[in-house]
Amino acid sequence: MNEKKATMLNTPEYESMTWFLHMLKDWIIFGYLEDFVNSVLQPLLLLLAFFLLIYCLPSGIVLVCYACTFCLYIWKKKYNIKGDIYNELWNKPRQRIANLVALCGKILHGYEIIGMENIPEGPGLIVYYHGAVVLDYVFFIATLYGKTGRIIHSVVHCFFYLVPGIKLCLDIVGCIEGKQTFCADILKRGYLLGIAPGGLREQNFSNENYNLEWSTHTGFAKVALKNKVPIIPMFTENIREAYRTVGNTRLSKWLYEHFRFIVLPMYGGFPVKLRTYIGEPIPYDPNLTASELAEKTKIAIENLRDRHQKLPGNIFRALLERFDKNKKDA
Repeated sequence: MNEKKATMLNTPEYESMTWFLHMLKDWIIFGYLEDFVNSVLQPLLLLLAFFLLIYCLPSGIVLVCYACTFCLYIWKKKYNIKGDIYNELWNKPRQRIANLVALCGKILHGYEIIGMENIPEGPGLIVYYHGAVVLDYVFFIATLYGKTGRIIHSVVHCFFYLVPGIKLCLDIVGCIEGKQTFCADILKRGYLLGIAPGGLREQNFSNENYNLEWSTHTGFAKVALKNKVPIIPMFTENIREAYRTVGNTRLSKWLYEHFRFIVLPMYGGFPVKLRTYIGEPIPYDPNLTASELAEKTKIAIENLRDRHQKLPGNIFRALLERFDKNKKDA
């Protein structure tokens, strides 16, 4: 038995496995980890993001989150970071993620932001139209962070927090659940907070006419009034031409209204031109009720839509706008 064991230990397969285990050990103790991440993982992650964002949404987004979380946990262990997501040691991986996402936006959609000067220096509530996929908003927060270093926290559906293993990634990129106490805490810290009042309803049941599906949601307005912060309206041209949903029927609406969670099938991945327009802030006004402020915000977004979006939306026209160099961004 001992001779058989010794013979097995001398085989090329065993030597290769031993080499692999030693190499893995070196990575775990971070001897070569940074070079590996820079030269191998980042390009692979970029390719993965391109493929998944085009062909496998929305599950692909979760897979990208897993890949980012893997890198972030390695970073956390390397620098022994304890808990605080605002620790300066997180700035470098956060910047890397932002750069990758912004690059995706530039390549896939020629992404631009118009009216960035309308974003206030202090806290504020960014309210935006929810497309079939919120790629525009993801590109927006990544581009803004890359240019200014400002973190925008984002209210996301509670579903994402039910997915095991991606919480660290969600925390680092600024995602929070939509509880008013969480929102108030972010604004008190002086950060910007992004929210789409239409949520899944708007994602599923809006269409190429870009109708806002807000129902009677006024929670965001209550948060803005309670914390005395301005609301910044935002709209992205052609976001419904990048991805569209199918199955908008009475039955699907009934199912959504009764069960509150349904994601209609979607198609797309079209490399249309995306321009995000930031409107003038709606200042805090103690004389407004939450309903009045919500309606005022809705009108502001509809004005951005009517000014910058040709209705109904057209995929072919949106594709041609990638080559339109003479468009005036008034």
